[in-house]
Amino acid sequence: MARNIEIKARIDCIESVFPLAAKIASEGPTEILQDDTFFNCPNGRLKLRAFSEQKGQLIFYQRSDSAGPKESFYVISPTSSPDTLRQALKLAYGESGRVRKHRTLFLVGRTRVHLDRVAGLGDFLELEVVLADNETNEAGVSIANDLLEKLSVFPRQLVKEAYVDLLAQED
Repeated sequence: MARNIEIKARIDCIESVFPLAAKIASEGPTEILQDDTFFNCPNGRLKLRAFSEQKGQLIFYQRSDSAGPKESFYVISPTSSPDTLRQALKLAYGESGRVRKHRTLFLVGRTRVHLDRVAGLGDFLELEVVLADNETNEAGVSIANDLLEKLSVFPRQLVKEAYVDLLAQED
C-alpha cells in the first residue's frame, strides 16, 4: 500500500493561507469539488470520492486519530460510475457519513497542500507528504512540520479527527 504523512489543522479562513501556499507551491492552485461517502468498515476507512457523475475514486485507508503528523496507508481505485458504486456499497456495508468540500490543491515538492472548505465545518489545511517505499516516517514528519511553519499554522490548530467524525460530533 502507498503511504504518506498526513496532518490536518483548523484555519480561520482559506484566504489567509492561500497566498502563503501559492508562494511556496511548485504547482497549483487546482480547484476540486469533492463529495465523499463513508461506509462501515472494521479495518480502517472506506470512502467513495465523487468528482462528477462520471469520475470518482474508491479509497481505503488506515491511520490513527491523533493530532499532529501521522502515517496513513492507502489504496485508491478509480471509477467511472460513482453513483452506482455508492449505491452498491451502501447496500452492502451501510453508509457511515458524508463529507462535501471545496478543495484548493497546491503541490509543494511531493507534498499535497489542501485548503479545504468543508460544508458544515469551515476551513481547514491538510498536508499529505508522500513517502517513498523505503523512507522513514520521520522524513515526512520533518517536511510537514517545516510546511506548517511556512504556512503560519500553530500546534493549537491541529485536529486529530477526520472530517466525517467532526461532522458526526456536530449532529
